[in-house]
Amino acid sequence: MSIKPRLNRFDITMIVVSLIIGTGIFKTPGEVALRTGSVNLFFAAWVVGGVATLCGAFTFAEIGARYPTTGGFYKLFSYCYHPAFAFMINWVAIVATTASVAAVALIGAEYLNPLVLPPAMQNQTGNKISTIVMVLIVYFINFMGIKTSARTQNLLTVFKVAMIVLLCLAVFLSDGSARVNQAVMPQGSTVASFGLALVAVFFTFTGYQQTINFGGDVIDAKRNIPKGIFAGIAIVILVYMTVNYAYYSVLGMGGLQQNTGLAAKMASVVFGPIGSKVTSILMFISVLAYVNVNIMSVPRMYYAMAEDGVLPAIFKRVNPRTQTQVFGMSFFVATVLLILLAVGSFGEVLNYAIFFECLGLSFGAIAIFVLRKRTSNLNGTGIYTIKWYPLVPLVFIVVYWFVIISIFMAQPKAMLVCLGAFATGLIIFYLAKLRSKAIIDRS
Repeated sequence: MSIKPRLNRFDITMIVVSLIIGTGIFKTPGEVALRTGSVNLFFAAWVVGGVATLCGAFTFAEIGARYPTTGGFYKLFSYCYHPAFAFMINWVAIVATTASVAAVALIGAEYLNPLVLPPAMQNQTGNKISTIVMVLIVYFINFMGIKTSARTQNLLTVFKVAMIVLLCLAVFLSDGSARVNQAVMPQGSTVASFGLALVAVFFTFTGYQQTINFGGDVIDAKRNIPKGIFAGIAIVILVYMTVNYAYYSVLGMGGLQQNTGLAAKMASVVFGPIGSKVTSILMFISVLAYVNVNIMSVPRMYYAMAEDGVLPAIFKRVNPRTQTQVFGMSFFVATVLLILLAVGSFGEVLNYAIFFECLGLSFGAIAIFVLRKRTSNLNGTGIYTIKWYPLVPLVFIVVYWFVIISIFMAQPKAMLVCLGAFATGLIIFYLAKLRSKAIIDRS
């Protein structure tokens, strides 16, 4: 049974917002402050990140309009490059996303547990138990159908954005007592420091590219995906710039660099003694939305891979009533739960995740040049096209490769890990192809 369109423009806009706004905005501003050291460089990093993200949004909006299909991020690479390259990129993306979901879910549990668990259970074991329960609750919500998942996502996202805006009221309520003006300047060159600051910024901005995985789920996808991406990115940039201004106004650069519990400090200014409880609820809602949107998105990548024969056909089975991939979704959740049993907190996986993400995004943007030639028949049909082509995708590609080089210069080991992950994906791809060929020969 094939996937049928059920999602409208508002649904896809909320998906874009949730794919981007997770826990990063509550952590990375402090990291950006540490890596820049000055007010001008701090805000310049966020402005460059916002501009690059807009260029990426324009690029992936045209990709989504020209090639609307389920599991679009995988299908794009398969169509424009080669199925083996598509599998390698998406294999790494899925591994990084699965680990990120597990790690982020643990953070949500850490914030919620003090409110719901007795003191004796507020330990690593208690965190894992409540995290597993949280993931299972979201899993069962998704079992009810793609539309129910989208409505849940809409509610969580609206609440999350409203809470973040509420935190920004600290600008008007602060008496200046929390402000720390003494900032520490980073060592090394300004260019290197700025490049590493962009790593943290892009970790906070990435995720929207997964929107094209819902090409088969969106009503009138060629029009609604581009408009949904634009609306979602506009909301995110506005929220991010506002909250960063609030952080700086209330805490100062020195306070930002002391980056433990930025949101908690802001909440204490707005809500007083109950600020920590408000922060806990906000973080939990943010994590819940992040887990939910990935349970919606990742199985669509499995679907695309199964259509190409690199995953078993069971991964593309769809419930005709709910439009959910029962097996694919269950497999993803099971993988997340297995990782939860093995990890205790954020590890190096998130440091490497942005490296993989930048590679995938840059090659995805390069694909627009191939896609334009292969879908020239769509020109003049009313689909969205980039106005300042090829400048817009080129700006995006150059900025992201600057970040890739910055990571490599700071952590050469990341390149070796990346190459190892790609090699593993390539081996899996050809083993799967050999298996499929053997099955066909036997039949």
